[in-house]
Amino acid sequence: MQRTYKTEFTEMFDIKLPIIGAPMFLVSNVAMVKAITEAGGIGTFPALNFRPLGNYQATLKQIREQTNGPYGVNIIVNKSNTRQGDDLRMALDNGASLFITSLGNPKDVIREAHKNGAKVFCDVTNVKHALKVQDLGADGVIAVASGAGGHAGPISPFVLIPWLKKELDIPVVAAGGIANGVTLASCLALGASAASIGTRFIASEEAGVDQAYKQAVVDSSPEDIVMTTRVSGTPAAVINTEYVKKMGTDLPYVIKVLKSNPITKKYVVPLIHLAGMKALQNAAEKPTWKTVWSAGQSVGLVHEISSCEKIVNDIADELFATLSKMNSAGGQA
Repeated sequence: MQRTYKTEFTEMFDIKLPIIGAPMFLVSNVAMVKAITEAGGIGTFPALNFRPLGNYQATLKQIREQTNGPYGVNIIVNKSNTRQGDDLRMALDNGASLFITSLGNPKDVIREAHKNGAKVFCDVTNVKHALKVQDLGADGVIAVASGAGGHAGPISPFVLIPWLKKELDIPVVAAGGIANGVTLASCLALGASAASIGTRFIASEEAGVDQAYKQAVVDSSPEDIVMTTRVSGTPAAVINTEYVKKMGTDLPYVIKVLKSNPITKKYVVPLIHLAGMKALQNAAEKPTWKTVWSAGQSVGLVHEISSCEKIVNDIADELFATLSKMNSAGGQA
């Protein structure tokens, strides 16, 4: 019998565990979404993982056909994503319950999602942005803290989660450094309603990436994770491969100048995103010396490649064991 941990988030989506399979560029796929959802959490994926739009629409239909559980879609809401309107409409037509917005203004997603009864959680790294999306009607925020993979925030989760919890009236989801039941328990203790877990699921049997990428997650330590602006122009956490070391972690001076200029920024940023996405795609899908692998500091907590179902079950087992241990301690030193 599957155990249940109730939070505002789990009740919102009628799921048993406060676990989100984070939407990971080029990693998340139908098999992962299905497995995480059916194990008691909620699986998600980035809309831009599937191009062109016909492939994206087919993916949505596959998910709906293969599971009756809830699932979510991540939509990039900055101007460089010219298909975000289609991404949203198609996902709503195929019963997506959760939308996670990143890198832009989520007002259109919030408005349209609410018309269909779907919920919107927005990635944030500080209180200022969190208050803005709350005012726009967001149903919750994802507190992207230091230690996260991809576009990680600069603030420790031990500060960011309770800070957001104090200032907001909507649920807070933790993201960054969470890969097992102990770290999930700590986030729940800080006031989070759920945790968005990414890096741990890269090292899964279902992940659609090269085996070398999965093994790199298992073999790496937190000290192997570096922040680079070379991928998207915004600081992103990656494994410090030989190629990353050679490439450097800062944008070239000329690109930085063009990116900071209001006139040229709108042209330069999409080009940086396009080049970065291509590098990530090549490294994720096949062996190449240009290895750019996104991952967070929780690589230090990943010790094996497992199925998504086993990963969720292991996290849940350790969560309940940790809570039991804390309760039995009775607060005594």
